Amino acid sequence: MDQVDAVVIGAGVVGLAVARSLAQAGHETIGAESQAAIGQGVSSRNSEVIHAGLYYAPGSLKARLCVRGKELLYALCASHGVEHRRCGKFTVANSTAEVEALRALQQRAAANGVPVEWLEGGDARALEPALQCIAALHSPSTGIVDSHGLMLALQGDLERAGGMVALGSRIDGVRLAQRAGEPHIVRLADGSELAARIVVNAASLHACALARRFEGLDPSHVPREWFAKGNYYALAGRSPFHRLIYPAPADAWLGVHLTLDLGGQAKFGPDIEWLDVQAPEQIDFRVDPGRADGFYAEVRRYWPDLPDGSLQPSYSGVRPKIHGPHEKAPDFRIDGPALHGVPGLVNLFGIESPGLTSSLAIAELVPQLLAG
Repeated sequence: MDQVDAVVIGAGVVGLAVARSLAQAGHETIGAESQAAIGQGVSSRNSEVIHAGLYYAPGSLKARLCVRGKELLYALCASHGVEHRRCGKFTVANSTAEVEALRALQQRAAANGVPVEWLEGGDARALEPALQCIAALHSPSTGIVDSHGLMLALQGDLERAGGMVALGSRIDGVRLAQRAGEPHIVRLADGSELAARIVVNAASLHACALARRFEGLDPSHVPREWFAKGNYYALAGRSPFHRLIYPAPADAWLGVHLTLDLGGQAKFGPDIEWLDVQAPEQIDFRVDPGRADGFYAEVRRYWPDLPDGSLQPSYSGVRPKIHGPHEKAPDFRIDGPALHGVPGLVNLFGIESPGLTSSLAIAELVPQLLAG
């Protein structure tokens, strides 16, 4: 049986970042990916926004890893020539209640160490003339990134450090070692086995189901998975905005927001559609043109001149959630040996937004958890 130091399951942006980090620390590392190419799951279906870290509870993993990850991500984009733009974002208010929500967001940003600037409506409109608002919170450190270019850069670094990505390698389960120093036995779908001292489960939508097939892991350490689809609609024609535009947050949902790609194309979304499916294989990623009808009124609150019929179905993504529709969104679950008692194992659960932004910071944290 072949043996390596580390197996990272999943070659999306988080899995690649973690595998790169372990390889650069001197571990012989394999990234095991079930698909025929890297980044074909959640990583290929996100908004490509580099989040500033405004929204998350101060001190939470999401807040800390987003702010740190943003800093690492901009640095990597600059050093590796990954296309990106620090375009900034306006979060806008159009009612007294929304102004209060913006003030709360301003305080949270300060607590998280995120720079923001308060703008009155006229000042915001001077910068974005198509915008309607009575106040806006400007986040200058929000940006956009070519997510596939980022993943290729991470894969390149992983390979330069002596690691590799094994494509078409679906993991069926793991027989976990119960004593430090003994290897875990990773079972592949083709019947072969691989021994590794370190196993990191970065399987995103599949992470919970996979962890249930880890022999030697107490089932109480595996949360239930939920799947929430987000649909995006592209704007036909040129965007009048140069920055991302978000409505003031209501509850846990950030509302229908306008994001831009690196070519300047605007898209709106995501909405939230809880799916009644048991496994990722059952997900239908098609975008229903009819769901766009509900977007027009939402968008016209901050862009009154949105033309009729200008929203075209674009794409959808599914968030790997570990909470249901009526529960409060939990923090990231990054479960290391100190939590579950299994040496050399880290499970990544519920790595939804801001997972892309946080990927390099998650990759810093995982080796620390493994080292105890």
